Amino acid sequence: MQTIPDITDNETWIIRTTLRERYNQEVELQLADSEIRLRPSDRELSACPVWYWQWDGCHFVIFKTGDRNYRCQFFYKPYQQYGTGVYEYTDITECAVSLLQAQADHEAKERGDI
Repeated sequence: MQTIPDITDNETWIIRTTLRERYNQEVELQLADSEIRLRPSDRELSACPVWYWQWDGCHFVIFKTGDRNYRCQFFYKPYQQYGTGVYEYTDITECAVSLLQAQADHEAKERGDI
């Protein structure tokens, strides 16, 4: 089983800053751990640190899957999970911005705006 590095203060600062810019206010950002398969072929789960927040009924998660490796998703209910279409990012800023954009696009599509 691979050991994933801990979340750094700099990574958390980047996410907090991105959320503040998106929502024009502070968002409660929680740190947690999750177990996921790092590769689809893995039989074992690996513990990964995650950032989690909620906004307007939507839940967001960014998984740290390695040193400078991140995955993300948003969901409304456990059976309504969405991603960005990118399996893994090597830049935390790109990951956070892409996640927020994917969710905004999803909301616009649901409203019929696009």
